[in-house]
Amino acid sequence: MRGVSMPTHQYARFAESYLQPKTINQGEPPIKPDIDSLALTTRAYTRVLLRLRAQAESEARYLTRLAATQTPSTSPSRPATRNSHRQAVRSRASSRAPSPSSSYSHSYSHHGAGTRSRAPSPSEMITFRSPLFRPHRAPLLRVFVPSSEGEWLSDASVMECEAELKRSGVMKLLRVGDVVWDIAVGDEGNAGRMVWDGSYLVDLDYKFSRMGELPPYFHNLAFSPSYFHRVLRTGVSGSGGGNPIVYIDLSPWGEELATNLQLLQDRARAETPHGTLHNVVRWVHRSSFTIRPPSQLPHSHIHTRSHALRLPIPNVEGFFIDPGWYGTVIIEAEGTNEGLADLQERCGPGAFPPRAEAVSSKLRNAKEKANQRVFRILREKSRPGEIWIRTVREKERVI
Repeated sequence: MRGVSMPTHQYARFAESYLQPKTINQGEPPIKPDIDSLALTTRAYTRVLLRLRAQAESEARYLTRLAATQTPSTSPSRPATRNSHRQAVRSRASSRAPSPSSSYSHSYSHHGAGTRSRAPSPSEMITFRSPLFRPHRAPLLRVFVPSSEGEWLSDASVMECEAELKRSGVMKLLRVGDVVWDIAVGDEGNAGRMVWDGSYLVDLDYKFSRMGELPPYFHNLAFSPSYFHRVLRTGVSGSGGGNPIVYIDLSPWGEELATNLQLLQDRARAETPHGTLHNVVRWVHRSSFTIRPPSQLPHSHIHTRSHALRLPIPNVEGFFIDPGWYGTVIIEAEGTNEGLADLQERCGPGAFPPRAEAVSSKLRNAKEKANQRVFRILREKSRPGEIWIRTVREKERVI
């Protein structure tokens, strides 16, 4: 309860008081906050947050099994009565969420007294709700480690953050992509935020973003496009900084991208140096490929072969494509010869005929080759089943 009710900025204030103690009167001992109590608060918060994730996923699996095993009733349907119609309208008009302590079976038996009982449908079941955790989003776990280096944590501070996770007893519950926040650093941007890579905590990457993004050796197809939304901050959306960086290998879909490639005119809104927005017409190279979900299995095999429903990431062992990417992925590149050459290189060898290049172009392409997996998700265009991404070239690098 203390971790939920206590404002996050107070942790940084207590950490600063601990590192730079002040005396009230001369001769009195310095005042230091109870660091152990603050560390215990963050440990409890982390444990509860991972418990909520387990609860949400358990409920989602149950509803999926229930929907897969339910068959339509063979009994003849009865005409709707006036009372049943009133109850249906009343249930649709109510916007209040049911109480977590209420029992569905009790409420159903009360309304359906004298009628034959039936199993509730998945839509009638109580769904998971919590202000601390959202399903299909990265959890923001907390540790409290005061650091004298400030926002840039030293190696010793990062190791102490890992030790705090061990003291919390959650090491076996951590997953690749979990975000850990040293709340003692502060709440400015992504200060103090690190990502769990399966073995260690790693810092964010700042090559293409001043706010920090997911490091390049994480496979973004393994996470939904909105997995880190509002967990890793991306800056102001109006200037284009609100579109997060992702790392994707396009070579498995190179031939499909080559088939769908087009040069189109596109209207966009650009910002002037004075901060005003105006419409511009630009040329873009646009292509697309489709990530198709795996074929469904019969109901009798769902429990025994559930792993077969997961689509592996091509050329990556042990990682699977998140269902949030299923559908069409549309790629945009600059409508210049350099933008076209960069997109063709990203599609891998064999997708396009080899190009004759000058020496300067070869040197430039060799420098950009290490960044052929860098894209930005275009949030303003994307929607479920249609994800838009844009190529990010070396000239956009900030560090």
